[in-house]
Amino acid sequence: MIKIHYTVKPFDQLSVYELYDIMRLRQEIFVVEQNCPYIDADYVDLKALHVQGRNDDGQLMTHTRLMDKGVVYDNYSSIGRVVNSATVRGKGAGKELMLFSIDTIRRYYPSPIKIGAQSYLQKFYESFGFEFTGEHYLEDGIPHMKMILE
Repeated sequence: MIKIHYTVKPFDQLSVYELYDIMRLRQEIFVVEQNCPYIDADYVDLKALHVQGRNDDGQLMTHTRLMDKGVVYDNYSSIGRVVNSATVRGKGAGKELMLFSIDTIRRYYPSPIKIGAQSYLQKFYESFGFEFTGEHYLEDGIPHMKMILE
């Protein structure tokens, strides 16, 4: 297992280098790897806490953004843009990132959590206690589903 060190920062405290790393990792996975052209800069980042997971060399390996209720969903906080570098996949990094993100969002924004998950990850999110709401939808051509963690 690669050791990952986490930091949590609001948007206005990110350095330009940190923001660059976040945008690059998200584009590498969501746009290039998943072949999904979309506009990542959706202004939600401005209102989010950014979880960054870096290796011992300072390279960004994992990222999520955490939003208070009212930012994405009226009555729910939310975890979004969950992304792991291909170099850490299958090594427990995704699970560690989600556990850290859930713990962090509960400390900052104590409310039920709602996510828009890629459908193929349903079992992964269920392993943390998320439950499918029955809502399927397409986002940028990729099947998604709404899930809630009370």
